[in-house]
Amino acid sequence: MMMSDNTKDRAARSSKKRGSISSLSNHEFWRKEIHGRTKDSTSTVSYMDEPSQRDDVSRLTVQMENTYQLGPPKHFPVVIVNHILKDVLTSYLQVEEYEPELCRQMTKTISEVIKAQVKDLMIPRYKLIVIVHIGQLNRQSILIGSRCLWDPKNDTFSSYVFRNSSLFALANVYAVYLE
Repeated sequence: MMMSDNTKDRAARSSKKRGSISSLSNHEFWRKEIHGRTKDSTSTVSYMDEPSQRDDVSRLTVQMENTYQLGPPKHFPVVIVNHILKDVLTSYLQVEEYEPELCRQMTKTISEVIKAQVKDLMIPRYKLIVIVHIGQLNRQSILIGSRCLWDPKNDTFSSYVFRNSSLFALANVYAVYLE
């Protein structure tokens, strides 16, 4: 029996849209009896949908309006963020001794805590970058520099240095305004 090309195309599209869904869950093996033999089978779930012209019409496009807001309604509170930096660094590192592996984990933890506390201030339209450096105090010097594109009118930073008997820590929070 010969099928026309249109019929084949429609059948292929409808099978792709319907997909195949098995009543058994994924990765379960069941033994089935077929003509007296047992057969292992797995169940799969697959689905493929090709967009049609009806789908394009049903999708609504959302038109966003410009805000024409060129500056922040509320400037970044540097003094409050300095207090956050001081409190977090002091509470986490006051009694710690320098150990490389511990300090590696502490930089990640401290930076996440600082970022969460600064985000809790809910300052709109600022991207926050938090960088924490921890090093051993051993009569050495260190120079740390950073560079980026900067708008001095809207962008700002906050920094705090902590020292105890065996380590130092430098925490920087950069606040970059998103226009």
